[in-house]
Amino acid sequence: ACVCEKNKRVTNCRLDNGLCRCDAVGSGVTVDCTTLTSKCLLMKAEVTGSKSGRREKPKDAFEDTDGLYDPECENTGSFKAKQCNGTTCWCVNTAGVRRTDKHDADLKCNKLVRTMWIIIEMKHAERNSPLNAESLKKFFTDTITSRYQLNGRYISSVLYEKPYITIDLKQNSSEKLSGDVDIADVAYYFEKDLKGQSIFHNNPGLNVSIDNEEVKLERTVVYYVDEIAPEFSMKSLTPGLIAVIVVVVVAIVAAIVVLVLTRRRKGKYVKAEVKEMNEMRRGLNA
Repeated sequence: ACVCEKNKRVTNCRLDNGLCRCDAVGSGVTVDCTTLTSKCLLMKAEVTGSKSGRREKPKDAFEDTDGLYDPECENTGSFKAKQCNGTTCWCVNTAGVRRTDKHDADLKCNKLVRTMWIIIEMKHAERNSPLNAESLKKFFTDTITSRYQLNGRYISSVLYEKPYITIDLKQNSSEKLSGDVDIADVAYYFEKDLKGQSIFHNNPGLNVSIDNEEVKLERTVVYYVDEIAPEFSMKSLTPGLIAVIVVVVVAIVAAIVVLVLTRRRKGKYVKAEVKEMNEMRRGLNA
């Protein structure tokens, strides 16, 4: 991994023949970090990000909205592709996160879909000055490689956009070697450490310290991107989103009704006007 000095709106940075190359946010076009990025790519990246300038989420990234459940595990320790709770079943990815709607026991989950990209997004508490981006990157890279024994080549990027810290872990099926720890396991240990619920023996958790200063984290969200897109239907939309859709539909219907009524009124007015003109003509002829 490397740092793109000339453009912060990038992801997936890597060294290529000694040069730092990254993918521009929004377009995915590879940029050369030794020179200025074109205005067009910069504008596209800015529009793609949120108003705060934060990096976009991949369109198929999803959160774990179910939390803890009692999983069925293979002898190897991996999740079984199909998980059930009584008569309700669903399919999961290698991180054990539900990737389909919930169905009855007849549901078929053909294979365990691999989570190839995990995005850990943290937000630190309000502070006057920003953290040092290089120190922050070093802390999280060193922590993940030493504490969780993850090979550094799977840490795609550590991005700091005050107050957000985003860590990208990427590890697809072909890249993962037999002795490598899985990014899903690393993310789980890491999340538990941040919550003060460390899985390590006699360990209170992870103290995030940048340049000898303790950093308080207010919120941590983990997003999962699978090798095959998740299969959620409209049923899984949040009530808020459904309400917005209903409001938009109601607004469109209301607009059509107003338009029809207006046209009717106009029609009546025109007919009345024609009738009066005819009566006036008759009067003149008489």
